Amino acid sequence: MTRTQEWRLRLGLTEDDGTTRAEAVLDTGSGQLTGHGVARCNPQDVDVPVIGDDLAAGRAMKDVAAQLMRAADKEMETVGGEPAPGPVAPPYAWSDTTA
Repeated sequence: MTRTQEWRLRLGLTEDDGTTRAEAVLDTGSGQLTGHGVARCNPQDVDVPVIGDDLAAGRAMKDVAAQLMRAADKEMETVGGEPAPGPVAPPYAWSDTTA
């Protein structure tokens, strides 16, 4: 069975006084998911807007991805699927440990 779909993602960014906000809207053709992300510049850091854009956009898309995974989990449960064994991979983040 061959199947082709195209999903569209719209990503909007706004920046105000060192805070960047992102909204990602995924249109699947049969529904929409909306994710949000925020990045704040530390007042002691140099304000580099592209970094705030990248962080806020990544967080908004990660929010959409988490919603997609929850939807897929629910759909798998309806057809008799079970959660995968073992731990879930940790999210991307700064390490709390020093090497």
